[in-house]
Amino acid sequence: MEVDEMTSFEAEILIWFNDLSGKVNVFDDFMRITASDYLMPLVFSLGMLGLWFSGKTAVQRSEYQIQVIVGITALALANVIVWLCNITINRPRPFIDYPEQINLLFYPPTDPSFPANPVAVGFAVATACWVINRNFGRSMYVCAVLFGISRLYAGVFYPTDIIGGAAVGIASYGFATYLRRFLEPLVTSFLRLIRGLSAA
Repeated sequence: MEVDEMTSFEAEILIWFNDLSGKVNVFDDFMRITASDYLMPLVFSLGMLGLWFSGKTAVQRSEYQIQVIVGITALALANVIVWLCNITINRPRPFIDYPEQINLLFYPPTDPSFPANPVAVGFAVATACWVINRNFGRSMYVCAVLFGISRLYAGVFYPTDIIGGAAVGIASYGFATYLRRFLEPLVTSFLRLIRGLSAA
């Protein structure tokens, strides 16, 4: 399949999915809330905060906290990677490419579409949570997927934007874990500093 054909096929999927909006107000409202800049970021933040203070033993708690720091590092790396992709690829948003077919349920973002920044952040956090606690991590992955689907439904991302964002988020955590080898003395010292401030 050529690039133009792939783009056309992807647009057809998006338009079909977005066309489901406007039929059930309650469902549209749910998707708007889920796609917002508030709900899911709050869920991810509270999830990381909860894991920071969890752990049955002092050793386990310390390891959890180090992983949370790695997760925060992954989140920062994900944002940097998305920014680099944005200035390189500069893909228009679907509501710009297809203004007549897209029913926009969200404010029109001005940054490029690929990869999906919110999804990258969500998957970076979800991966960190999964490494710490498998069951809780699965829940965070569900939230990250739902976040992406809601943005797709709202007409602000293409399917490959969502997939690309997920890949960036997971890869960012892997890279942050790799960096931990070289920054381990700093990570441990930072954790001790926070403990000294009674925040851990």
